[in-house]
Amino acid sequence: MDAAAAPRQLLLICGSTRQGSSNLVALRAVQELGLPGVDTDLYDDLVALPAFVPGQEPAPAPVPDLLARISGADAVLISTPEYAGSLPGSLKNLLDWTVGGSELYDKPVAWLDVANPGRGAGARAQLRVVLGYVGARIVEEACVHVEVDRADGRTSVPAGERARLARAVEALLAR
Repeated sequence: MDAAAAPRQLLLICGSTRQGSSNLVALRAVQELGLPGVDTDLYDDLVALPAFVPGQEPAPAPVPDLLARISGADAVLISTPEYAGSLPGSLKNLLDWTVGGSELYDKPVAWLDVANPGRGAGARAQLRVVLGYVGARIVEEACVHVEVDRADGRTSVPAGERARLARAVEALLAR
């Protein structure tokens, strides 16, 4: 990344509403990378986002803030758990708010997968479908599995995984 250029804006969206979730830990690890030329913005209002109602005008708060943050981002990185074989309803609700607009259209998007082996395929498949409906450009090489350490009741991203995170962000922002 060219450090002299204007910083690239990377919006981080956690699909989990649980405090301290592995998905949130992974996104915070991205923030902690401090990559030159990259400004990160962690969207943390998922719990407060009202239910999507097609055609609702004006859009209720905090929807305009969400849509502005998506529009202002150069790319979006999502980390989400799988609930009942699919996306969590709260993340699907967030994505539904973008269906009528162009906020995600042709925007580079990727996801971090922190699921245990054999888990998360339903969420990834559903995310791919929904992102296709809103016209997002999925950057395959930036969609990566990240190992998290869940020892002693604490969740962290091991130092060895941080290089994988950096490569994923670089690939996402190169698009």
